[in-house]
Amino acid sequence: MSYEFLKTKNEDGLISITLNRPPLNVLTIPMMEEMIKALKWARQEQGTLVLIDAEGKAFSAGVDVADHTPDKIDQMIDVFDRLFEAMYLMEKPLVAAVNGAALGGGYEVVIACDMVVASEKAKLGQPEINVGVLPPVACYILPRLVSWPRAMEIVLSGEVFDAKRAEQMGLVNKVLPAEDFAAGTKEFLKKFTVQSSVVLELTKKAARAGLGKGFMEGLKDIDAIYLNELMKTEDAIEGLQAFMDKRRPVWKGK
Repeated sequence: MSYEFLKTKNEDGLISITLNRPPLNVLTIPMMEEMIKALKWARQEQGTLVLIDAEGKAFSAGVDVADHTPDKIDQMIDVFDRLFEAMYLMEKPLVAAVNGAALGGGYEVVIACDMVVASEKAKLGQPEINVGVLPPVACYILPRLVSWPRAMEIVLSGEVFDAKRAEQMGLVNKVLPAEDFAAGTKEFLKKFTVQSSVVLELTKKAARAGLGKGFMEGLKDIDAIYLNELMKTEDAIEGLQAFMDKRRPVWKGK
């Protein structure tokens, strides 16, 4: 499948969706439609992780202001919501790699991922308040990632912060040098790409299953995934047998 504003590839099970609308990867309605299609493609691909990264000097400066006008706002919100629905429905772990600015809707794409790596030069934030609007996805996700006071500071101040501060808040997994960012990202991802793809997916599903539930209710749902789904996979049996045989497991992804 060809794209105008994206590049995609599957390299040894690492599935990449690269934003490619220079210079700032500003998100337009057509670009977000392409991202939805790419995410649906990635769901069908064989692989362990989906990496969302970008070419150019910014990850994404956000949604095009021209798409916020009264004649386009309904269409923009519709495609914006469908983009994040497609991200939410992704069974594979999603990783954002941010080397530059990720602002507004661009930063919402980042926080909707399961993990984030950022370069030392990354700038992050939700500046929507400064132009009289609000970030819908950030208003939902940020209070679930950080404390309420911290989430409110981010969405109400419009301040832009660096990767180190994001790491301190628990919003970035690892800060990497900008000059070796691509290599550093691949090195970070190695500890996940060596795992079984099906077990990674079921572990993500299990972690989600307990969200917003009491301990015993959540644990019951997680146990059901363990017993009824995980233990029916070939990779779970292979992993246990390999441990007993004192050898490396050979994953089949099923």
